[in-house]
Amino acid sequence: MTWFDTLLQILKGNKVRLIAHVPDNVLTPLINAVAADNYFVSVGATREDEAVGTATGAYMAGLRSAVLMQTSGFALIANALASLVVPYQIPAILVISERGTLGEFNIGQTLVARTMRPTLDALGIVHHTLTDQSTLRFILDSSIKQAFTTQTPVAFILSPLLTGGNPAAHAHLI
Repeated sequence: MTWFDTLLQILKGNKVRLIAHVPDNVLTPLINAVAADNYFVSVGATREDEAVGTATGAYMAGLRSAVLMQTSGFALIANALASLVVPYQIPAILVISERGTLGEFNIGQTLVARTMRPTLDALGIVHHTLTDQSTLRFILDSSIKQAFTTQTPVAFILSPLLTGGNPAAHAHLI
């Protein structure tokens, strides 16, 4: 089973139905699987802060949701997290494909990658860097359950060790 199949199963098992996302090479298999599955409401967004707003509104209307983005897009959501998600206790499920590490060629990605975890820490948002398929199911399932029980956000950072990284980055190195 692939990392994205596991993630899809865990989202379903936790009754997460709305998936707001911004296009991303690493997340493409997950985004395609969500769009192909009638269980999910797949919502494309033009910006990551828009995706967070969509997911927050869905949650306030009674629909559990998640947001899919890449590292660079995380730079756009600090205000939405600090002024909306955290103070209003929205259990936002953030799935972030990690760029900016392990041979990254894009300087913008590396800068945001260095600030992402400190920003999450400063906001008091629990985050997990997922590197291994063997621990994926446990970390995802228990953390999503905790997020909804405690009404707090959680961020899952998908390491290139888990996903294989950005296919475009691999082509750049050849």
